[in-house]
Amino acid sequence: MPAPTSPADLFRHSLRLLLDKDIPAWVALWAEDGVMEFPFAPDGWPRRLEGKEAVAVYMRHYPDHIDLHDFPELRIHQTTDPRTIVVEMRGVGRLVGSDAPFDMTYIAVVTVRDGHFTSYRDYWNPLVVQQPGADFTGSSR
Repeated sequence: MPAPTSPADLFRHSLRLLLDKDIPAWVALWAEDGVMEFPFAPDGWPRRLEGKEAVAVYMRHYPDHIDLHDFPELRIHQTTDPRTIVVEMRGVGRLVGSDAPFDMTYIAVVTVRDGHFTSYRDYWNPLVVQQPGADFTGSSR
């Protein structure tokens, strides 16, 4: 079944893939030249990933560290650009290494072209990743 092409539908589909821990399918939603940015990333964490392969490397161990259970608060806002949405959401689950609760609030600005993510600016709370077991990126912290 092909992925949805509207930005809102593609984003909802991507969340389902994250909950299913299907990282290869999630990465497949990206354009080859897609860019993922983390403007609030703490020192030692990447601030910009350029290209699908960089996104794949960043996400490959995500389910080994963070077990997402739900996105209980999801609001998707349309913008004046039909390719771009602004998303407010909360992700909840647990940190695999410590079994501690995981609760992250996000705001994302997402642009889609031809049914693929081309730009994803992820404004997440850097304080949450300072918990033991939250570092899935292999950063130097």
